[in-house]
Amino acid sequence: MSGALLEWYDAHARVLPWRVPPGSGERADPYRVWLSEVMLQQTTVAAVKDYFHTFTRLWPNVEALAAAKDEDVMARWAGLGYYARARNLLKCARVVAERGGFPDTVEGLRDLPGIGPYTAAAVAAIAFGRSETVVDGNVERVMARLHAVQEPLPASKPVLVSHAAALTPEARAGDYAQAVMDLGATICTPKNPACGICPWREPCAARAEGIAAELPKKTPKKPKPVRLGHVYVIRQGDGAFLLERRPEKGLLGGMLGWPGSDWAEEPPEGASPVSASLEEIGEVRHTFTHFHLILRVHAGTAEAEAPEGLHWERLLPAALPTVMRKAYDLAATSQALNVTGD
Repeated sequence: MSGALLEWYDAHARVLPWRVPPGSGERADPYRVWLSEVMLQQTTVAAVKDYFHTFTRLWPNVEALAAAKDEDVMARWAGLGYYARARNLLKCARVVAERGGFPDTVEGLRDLPGIGPYTAAAVAAIAFGRSETVVDGNVERVMARLHAVQEPLPASKPVLVSHAAALTPEARAGDYAQAVMDLGATICTPKNPACGICPWREPCAARAEGIAAELPKKTPKKPKPVRLGHVYVIRQGDGAFLLERRPEKGLLGGMLGWPGSDWAEEPPEGASPVSASLEEIGEVRHTFTHFHLILRVHAGTAEAEAPEGLHWERLLPAALPTVMRKAYDLAATSQALNVTGD
């Protein structure tokens, strides 16, 4: 079965900027494989491509990334989400650069900051040809259908990993790992799988039973709670904005953002960080992994000293994390900031 899939992959592999084409004889760059895998965690290929091109243009190898300033990397990561990944990316790059390269085993990779079981297996297989079992959401879906696994995720994950391990070959393990992921991304899709052109259509138990589109089953998720807060978009006459850098730990850690209140399930009190005439201009909404956030946006101009923990800075909105950029976009369209007068 692995041979049949590899034949399909040789003809139909997706062209991706971090990937070595099958049959090219080239060796995958561990840096590019690792960088792409970190970026792709809980993010789509389409969303990652531009970020990957930017990072590899600015920092073409792990040594260059290790030498980069934290704020530059965080700014380029803005909009990709899950900002702990960016902090761990830098930590990992600096450890790898100091030791002179990436370790080539799962055990060695697992010792690096921010690398979990999936990323370690992916880098070991794709970059170093190790026969490791790589299981992402695409692979889970393929295995659930191939073996008609009825138990819902996440409880069924150990069974799916076991099925995936049984099919992982010793040779061309990296190509095989990418082939299963490509199969899930292009043929064995979540909705309307193209079973008629699948290289595994004959052995697929779910196709035979007519239940492929129903799998994998998932345990229903609990509704996400809603948190509320206030943010203050305040601008000086010279164009600088009042900003904070969020703590390293926690949501949006290390990122620039607008000063504001805590985020709470009950409406918190809001208070401007400086003496200014502000206008409440509306609200923005954003969804994090574990909750929905609604922020009331207050905007205006002021000439004042920055309070402790805040600073005035001219910035590019693109350097802000998505929820903070939403607040800026709302404020910029109002009359409160007079940004069009610059």
